[in-house]
Amino acid sequence: MWATAGMLLGGLGLFLLAIALITEGLKVAAGSALRDLLARSTRTPMRGVAFGALVTGLVQSSSAVTVAAIGFVNAGFLELYQAVSIVYGAAVGTTVTGWLVASVGSPFKVGSIAYPLIGVGMLVRLLGPSRRAGAAGEALAGFGLFFVGVGVLREAFSGAAPLLDMAELSPRNPLGLLAFLGVGFLMALFTQSSSAAVALTLTAAAGGVVDVAGGGAMVVGATVATTSTSALVSIGASPNGRRVALAHLIINAANAGVGLLLLPLYARTLASGASALEWAVAPGLAIAAFHTLFTVLGVAVQWPFTGRLADFLSRRFVSAAEQTGRPRYLDREVMTAPVFALDAFVLELDRMAELSREYARSAIAFERETPRALGERHEALTRLVASVERAVGRLEAERVTLPVARHLPLVLRIANYIEEMAALARDAAENSEAVEALSRMDTPLRGSLVAYREAVLAFLSRCDPHRPDFSGEVLEGEYAALRESWRGLKTALLEAGVRRQIPVLHLNPAFEELRSMLRIAERSTRVAIRMAELSQVVRSAEGAGAPAAQGPAAPVGAPEGAETGDRPSR
Repeated sequence: MWATAGMLLGGLGLFLLAIALITEGLKVAAGSALRDLLARSTRTPMRGVAFGALVTGLVQSSSAVTVAAIGFVNAGFLELYQAVSIVYGAAVGTTVTGWLVASVGSPFKVGSIAYPLIGVGMLVRLLGPSRRAGAAGEALAGFGLFFVGVGVLREAFSGAAPLLDMAELSPRNPLGLLAFLGVGFLMALFTQSSSAAVALTLTAAAGGVVDVAGGGAMVVGATVATTSTSALVSIGASPNGRRVALAHLIINAANAGVGLLLLPLYARTLASGASALEWAVAPGLAIAAFHTLFTVLGVAVQWPFTGRLADFLSRRFVSAAEQTGRPRYLDREVMTAPVFALDAFVLELDRMAELSREYARSAIAFERETPRALGERHEALTRLVASVERAVGRLEAERVTLPVARHLPLVLRIANYIEEMAALARDAAENSEAVEALSRMDTPLRGSLVAYREAVLAFLSRCDPHRPDFSGEVLEGEYAALRESWRGLKTALLEAGVRRQIPVLHLNPAFEELRSMLRIAERSTRVAIRMAELSQVVRSAEGAGAPAAQGPAAPVGAPEGAETGDRPSR
């Protein structure tokens, strides 16, 4: 008994080690090419399904593929609908494990294929000319170890059959069905691998421990449990990452539901067909076929509802960044009436400009927000800029009237300034240690550093074109004064460094941070002046009772300065 238990444990360990070698080896071997392959292979939902099935069949882990999809969605390489199609494919691809396990039997000896794979793979691993080649050899050895592990499990279950009497637990009654489902669920949950659970199930069936109906119920239970890995990975993930994890749960749960409905009919049909044809049923192959049948049928049933699933998921886990980053005025109805489009762009850009000023103030203030809150502000602005660009693209595609089209470049220019301002604010928030350290030191420059930061914050508040006292010329003059303050502060810092009044190592980081503050002020100046231009265009058009006909106003400001690149210009 103890020897059999040891073989079971060792076989499972070999199997899990093989899965790890295959997964990690192929990931390293693919390298950066995986991202390009992913982009090409998910352009359509059907290609995404095929890609997910192929990769899952290779790495022998649907959880690994789903977790990778969550990571790619988090990183922005995949859209939600693309990730959902990969999850569909991963569900289908995981059925390959059953066929591989079922094939390890009488037609050939395990050693005839497994040991050569291990030997060749490890030789490539040791002698490979590159890290990728070594990783590919590791994956090849993993495939050989896969068959060894399955062979050990088969032998262990053959010896365990007389010791395990499961005749009373028939899946044909509710209690027995629940027991088999629970066993399959727990096996996949504890091993964090549905492939391992399927391998255990099929080898148990081949050893006579469970019948086809019981093994089918265990596979159904494992199908649900495999979603636990993606659920764990989704903790702390982006909203889209959590949506992919929820999609994995919904898709696998639906597949499991199809499997439960199909299991009694499948078992009866198989038994009656085998009896009529006088065939001996191979339990492993029968369960593998059932796994493939209910998974493919489940995906086929869900396929027509993919759009609704994506819509449902998009309304879940909405973050503050997504809520703020949704345009309020650029709806499809307004965009279909170009005569009102400029008004919508003015309203949206006004909102974006105010959000960017708030973000900049939060990023450079001494008492700033948490990194997560600042990150959400940046993400919201990035989303809004992308929405403006898409809206302009839709208008251009619809061949809007020339008077409206003349002003679309100005809209894009303002959006670009806002995006640059947000990027500068993010950099300033991430690299704020030097100036803060100098501001805490008891040096003659402490007051100047604090005054400069406060001057930038006050200047940002005046970059509002809706202020009653707003004037582009006055704003440019104030910015010029701020630039002179930066130059004087830079000179004072250099002199203090030479005199050893401040650590020299702090100088360059401090220069970069102070320059970032000045560049934020410069971008804010551009946004305010250009917004005043665009608003004037719209007011003029409304006063004339027709769409605006004149082009943008003449460029404001001088060419960019050679030293800082921060003088307001076009």
